[in-house]
Amino acid sequence: MVKISFQSVAGQKVEKESDGDKTEILIPHRMENLFHCRVLYEDSVYAPLRGRQELEENVGIYLADNYEKITVPVPHFGGSDPADIIHDFHRGLTAYHDIALDKCYVIELNTTIVMPPRNLWELLINVKKGTYLPQTYIIHEEMMVTGKVHNIHQLGPFISRLCNGKDTYRLKRRVTHRRISKREASDCNHIRHLENTFVVETIICNEA
Repeated sequence: MVKISFQSVAGQKVEKESDGDKTEILIPHRMENLFHCRVLYEDSVYAPLRGRQELEENVGIYLADNYEKITVPVPHFGGSDPADIIHDFHRGLTAYHDIALDKCYVIELNTTIVMPPRNLWELLINVKKGTYLPQTYIIHEEMMVTGKVHNIHQLGPFISRLCNGKDTYRLKRRVTHRRISKREASDCNHIRHLENTFVVETIICNEA
């Protein structure tokens, strides 16, 4: 069973609800836009050696500006980088700041995976009301670096602020899902994050 918790930023009053060991929710009385999320999920790659994996992140939902910001700290397990992610629905762009590399990557927003701000907000509210998420799974998306972005201001104010002063690159998605070779894997970075009812692992590779 997936365990998810949401809580407001420090200093806010919160209420606590629980349903045995299934789900625990901490969420502010007032409708805030900043949440801390913790998800326990099964990873078929590592199970049963490591059992359930934990994904932790901070989520900011900005309805008026139509964008989301996700911050993923250093994970408890290896193989994934800490990152800041912005989904700008007005511009139709997603930006990943890989904190380990201190590099930014920009790609067209994938609306089939990423929940819009209003929908993501409603998901949090429904979880608070007791509509529990089913057992989650992992979606893998593979991307390739295609070139450097020389003018980040064209990416809009939110992504420009995220990527300011950092090397920024454009990405393209791999159309075919073939197995990544060992040589390719050594030149790829992985970012795991939650922006829907499932965990997404974004794999960013440099072209050989």
